[in-house]
Amino acid sequence: MKYKILLILLLVLCGEWVSAQKTENKGLPSTDTIQIKGLIILKSKNDKGRSSYKFYKDTAYARNKLKKNLQTKWFVFDIGFNNYLDRSEYSGASFINYYPNNSAYFNGAQASIVSKSYDYSPAALANFAPREASKPLTPSEFKLITGKSINFNIWLFQQRLNLTKHKLNLLYALGLEMNNYRYARNITYLPGYPTQIIRDTVEFSKNKLFAEYISIPLMLNFNSNPAKPGRAFQASVGVSGGYLLKSRTKQISEERGKVRKTDDFNLNKWRFGLTGELGYGPVKLYGNFALTPLHDYGLQQYPFSIGLRLNGF
Repeated sequence: MKYKILLILLLVLCGEWVSAQKTENKGLPSTDTIQIKGLIILKSKNDKGRSSYKFYKDTAYARNKLKKNLQTKWFVFDIGFNNYLDRSEYSGASFINYYPNNSAYFNGAQASIVSKSYDYSPAALANFAPREASKPLTPSEFKLITGKSINFNIWLFQQRLNLTKHKLNLLYALGLEMNNYRYARNITYLPGYPTQIIRDTVEFSKNKLFAEYISIPLMLNFNSNPAKPGRAFQASVGVSGGYLLKSRTKQISEERGKVRKTDDFNLNKWRFGLTGELGYGPVKLYGNFALTPLHDYGLQQYPFSIGLRLNGF
């Protein structure tokens, strides 16, 4: 009986202590702490039950990362726009179409049918994009709709190797570059030997060329504040190499409906160029400029892309 009384008294005292704690904390917000790598999230509720969030950078986490000379990010994404600089020999190709029996140009045109790589002569262009003499070839035929020529890249991983005090680093990655070239004119790629680009007779509501490359960029990176990445200015510049994995065209019109064709379309298998990024904190801009033309011969167009780079995990 005595033990039962003691137990009851103990329960009463515990209940009074819990009640006192609730009274003491009444009106104060309850707080939960969530930490995701270097980000601390404080979630609190007031007496009305409304939630609020505050975000903080964990500087200790950033300093601990500096102990590692090799840092890795997974699944970095790019989203931007494509265009190109056109250096094709349009005037020479128009001359060949106007005087097809001129021996000097005609013989050159015949020779280029064997698809010589890196031949961007007027004769090669005249074979790749033949036109009537009364309607010569012009750069406007390959005009792009820039706002719909989307560049989307997925970098499977990106690594940064410390060279000097984490301020100077070697940055490299492996990923897929996916380029859409949305044409404003009604042109059509005809797969074959050789591939040709013709003026079409229908009006396309959508007319695009898609090219996907597996790429490896290699850059020298500067980071102004390694201990506080959220307040750091970053700049990287270097080179990039890629190989064409697949390419296709997609056209939509009332007359033909949706038409897809898969081929190499005389696209250059290898791609080399300059690459770079510029940013502050988590916001980064990227830019790529190809030093090799988009096509293997004929058209001498040098693609470039610019856009926003999203940090990976």
